Amino acid sequence: MKSQTERILNYLKKGKRLTPLTALSMFNCFRLAARISDLRKEGHTIYTETVTKNNKTFAAYKYGGKVRSMALK
Repeated sequence: MKSQTERILNYLKKGKRLTPLTALSMFNCFRLAARISDLRKEGHTIYTETVTKNNKTFAAYKYGGKVRSMALK
């Protein structure tokens, strides 16, 4: 079984936007911001959009690709 973070990454790679409510219903993820942070630490570029809907403000995330490591060989 894939980890929650892997499933979230696969979802984002399909070009879909992910909100906390969607992450909760699809992946049972209560801490989406933490999973996004994990992915960014792995080198993935993920954009954050601030959305306001029905007087509620929340983040929506979209995948931007993976940055190559610049480590010296």
